[in-house]
Amino acid sequence: MSMPFYVAPEQVMKDRADYARKGIARGRALVAVRYDDGIALVAENPSNTLRKISEIYDRIAFAGVGKYNEFDQLRVAGVRAADLKGFQYSRDDVDARSLANQYAQILGQIFTHEMKPMEVEILVAEVGVDGADDQLFHILYDGTVMDERQYSVLGGDAESITSRLAGVPVDGLSLSGAVQAATRALCGPDRTLKSPDLEVAILSRSNGRRCFKRLTDDDVAALLDVPGDASGDAAASADVPADPPAAPES
Repeated sequence: MSMPFYVAPEQVMKDRADYARKGIARGRALVAVRYDDGIALVAENPSNTLRKISEIYDRIAFAGVGKYNEFDQLRVAGVRAADLKGFQYSRDDVDARSLANQYAQILGQIFTHEMKPMEVEILVAEVGVDGADDQLFHILYDGTVMDERQYSVLGGDAESITSRLAGVPVDGLSLSGAVQAATRALCGPDRTLKSPDLEVAILSRSNGRRCFKRLTDDDVAALLDVPGDASGDAAASADVPADPPAAPES
């Protein structure tokens, strides 16, 4: 009788992780940055119909990178779970933490027991009543959950994008500053991204009960054209009084 083929569990997990990471790295990246009124989500996405960023519930947004059909399944599952919990209990009981835990269980189960892992990374973002309550949960293909505070980077060349964002002072950013900082991080030194190349949405505290808003190409172009950089030099220069007019020569 022939011996069954044996592969060490460590090797199986390593092969699955490598497979998922390679699939995710082939896609375009996404950045979420906190600003003074909420959270800005900026993705490199030239498509006008296939969305990486979507609304889950009143104050909660979903973003995904990797295989579109796989993270869109997760988005739909999150919308259904949030609607069911809000209907059975209260709208205030729906929160990003519980959704992130459910996503982590789904992805972890698939990674461990299925033949092929999901080639996705997802973000669940929630805007709070004030800035201290904002939440960013980054969930990896194997169910690992990371609670990130100021910004989050998904997919693509995440390490390089994170290093470019690390030098940006994110405290007190305006919306234009956050979008510009995220766009510069996505571009890097060798590329330029314009508004048609980007998908941008915000979770804004001042947007009423439903905080999610998707920005149009014209909105994004206007934000990218705001003078000054992400550190707020434009606002500082606006406070400097102009020189008085010179006296006429006699």
